[in-house]
Amino acid sequence: MPPSSLSPRPGLLRRLLIVAAGALTCGVFGLAWVVDRFGQRERAESADAVVVLGARVLPGGVPSGALRARTEKAVELYQRGVAPRLVFSGGVGVNPPSEARVMLSLATRLGVPAEACILEEESHSTEENARLAANVLRTLGARRVVVVSDPYHLLRARQYFRLNGLDVATSPALETERNLNAVDRFYWTVREAIALLLHPRVLLARAPADAATPSAS
Repeated sequence: MPPSSLSPRPGLLRRLLIVAAGALTCGVFGLAWVVDRFGQRERAESADAVVVLGARVLPGGVPSGALRARTEKAVELYQRGVAPRLVFSGGVGVNPPSEARVMLSLATRLGVPAEACILEEESHSTEENARLAANVLRTLGARRVVVVSDPYHLLRARQYFRLNGLDVATSPALETERNLNAVDRFYWTVREAIALLLHPRVLLARAPADAATPSAS
């Protein structure tokens, strides 16, 4: 048998590549659909704290549209009595002050007492939001939280908070440009799906075993 016959035929290799590309594409877009459907649904329920994930701060310390929408959503939940505390998570980005501090300023102007707000000002990623906010929450005895962010971001955010041992519900800030603009919504949702596929440990994170136990008051 000639040695060349041991190599895959070009036609077969091409078909295998097409099948693999198709499977990957279906996986990405299938997961993107799940990410989008998950993020659009309100899941807020009684919790120990509402955790608000930061977004861009504009020059002069002005909150971006996403930061404002997330904060306003958290204030709404607080005023509905969902949780007695708001935890604002986000460090200093391109423009100071920290995302957390800008959210605090906005929340207090909207009527939330400063003593009900807690800042986490060191995080610069979703993973750090979850890990550092979880450290703060543990000092408060809090285990059950509602996480607020843009819809496309909520599934990945929930998974990171689960990895840090928290029982998590989610609440979408729907009035953001990335959700209202169809092109932006598609782009960011697909981007999130790819990020989850690249981190299977995060994608497969489950709720903590004791999630059904009563939360701290």
